[in-house]
Amino acid sequence: MSPESCTILSVLTNFFFGRHLDDEEEIVLVVHKHWLTGLKVLFWPTMLSLGIWSILYFSPTRYMVYGVSVAELFVLIWWIRNFMDYYLDAWVITNKGIIDLQWHGWFHRSSSRVLYSDIQGVSYEVNGILGTLLGYGSMEVEKISTGTTIDMQYVQKPRRIEAVILECMEAYLHRKNLKDAKTVQTILAEFVAGSMQKKDSDERVKPLRKR
Repeated sequence: MSPESCTILSVLTNFFFGRHLDDEEEIVLVVHKHWLTGLKVLFWPTMLSLGIWSILYFSPTRYMVYGVSVAELFVLIWWIRNFMDYYLDAWVITNKGIIDLQWHGWFHRSSSRVLYSDIQGVSYEVNGILGTLLGYGSMEVEKISTGTTIDMQYVQKPRRIEAVILECMEAYLHRKNLKDAKTVQTILAEFVAGSMQKKDSDERVKPLRKR
């Protein structure tokens, strides 16, 4: 992939998914359904669009151009709507957890977040001849707090996605343990410093009392 393509992909990723991130949160990977799912939902709008434009070949009149342009506008809206439905239904894997995004329409979106500290387990299943040949399957992530799961169907290379999630989870828990250990050390250091200061004070007060 060329640097230009990587830059464009990065800009699109940040534009569509960056708004869902918390402070100091970074996107590791965005998981979409298999590209065949995208082709399936875009097939009929694309075919209809080609059919509409082919009308001009048989009747290239000015009024027909106007009619085709209006019809093409509605088909384009349909095409974009289907593409958004495919592209924005995704898992955003970050350095803190997994964000499950669902796009239900132009004015209806939903989002749920699972932190790595709340993940009970990650599993995947590849089923059927097409799934085996094309390398797609279903994935599930189970939450500790509620026992519920988030899932995605037709995930491309689910084994790789599972490995990425587990790797990010391990790194997150390692950072969290280090942070907790430093917090405990700070509390102990403050406690010891306070105890030493109190002991110092007591030792200074004793001679005064004897006088």
